[in-house]
Amino acid sequence: MDLKVNSSTEMKKIGAAIAQTAQPHDLLLLNGDLGAGKTTLTQGLGAALGIKRPVKSPTFTIVREYQEATLPLFHMDFYRLENDDLSSIDLTSYLAEPGLVVIEWPEAVKQELPDQYLQIQILRVDDSWDSTKRIVSLQPQGERNERWVQAIMKQIN
Repeated sequence: MDLKVNSSTEMKKIGAAIAQTAQPHDLLLLNGDLGAGKTTLTQGLGAALGIKRPVKSPTFTIVREYQEATLPLFHMDFYRLENDDLSSIDLTSYLAEPGLVVIEWPEAVKQELPDQYLQIQILRVDDSWDSTKRIVSLQPQGERNERWVQAIMKQIN
């Protein structure tokens, strides 16, 4: 399922739709180049979950926890993960928490993840020097995630 996005506001609306339809133990994988909009999408998600503090990229901290959300949010970024070393992160514990786990740059930990998740690919459409156009592709893995995509689409339309 592909969505065309023309602004950061639209990207945040997709994030909000994801949050409004998420359930405990959902896993969201975000793929896209630097600056594609992964964190912007997560900011929309966080706002819809009632997070009052800024939702920032966890690039340097690897994990940011937002326990105060209506559904706890665990935002991870494995861009800087060295040699696939997960020793400083108990990924299994986060996945067992009744919250929503969002992982940017999941390729580094793909072998550690369950086989059911919602993957989102964000592609930049660079048709001008200041383009904010994106194509957001929702790729569900598993029955729950197929239903999740349907619910997201109902929220957006």
